[in-house]
Amino acid sequence: MARVKRGVTSRAKHNKVFKQAKGFYGRRKNTIRAAKAAVDRSKQFAYRDRKNNKRNFRALWIQRINAAVREFGLTYGRFIDGLNKAGIEVDRKVLSDLAIHEPAAFAKLVEASKKALAYLKDAGTANEFESAVK
Repeated sequence: MARVKRGVTSRAKHNKVFKQAKGFYGRRKNTIRAAKAAVDRSKQFAYRDRKNNKRNFRALWIQRINAAVREFGLTYGRFIDGLNKAGIEVDRKVLSDLAIHEPAAFAKLVEASKKALAYLKDAGTANEFESAVK
């Protein structure tokens, strides 16, 4: 059997890691041991933060919807409840976009939500509907 020299494959594997570690500071970019650890960790963070990013955006959309809905005298929770009772299925991303770019369309959704919640006015129980629908 012929002798196998492994320099080419090792160098290729190292270069793959160094390419991913490009832009890192200090030895993390040019020493294979440090670079490999840093790249592995960065991949873990990237995986975790892809999930966190979705959470953060949903929270942002909810805050925007809440701010827009309060101008109409509703709270976010009441608004979403009204949309569900009215049978309107629109996700929060679209609602947030409508609130910013299409205020007239968003106002129609708020009216539909209020109409679906109108029965709560007649309930008359304290703290049930407070000033959510005027």
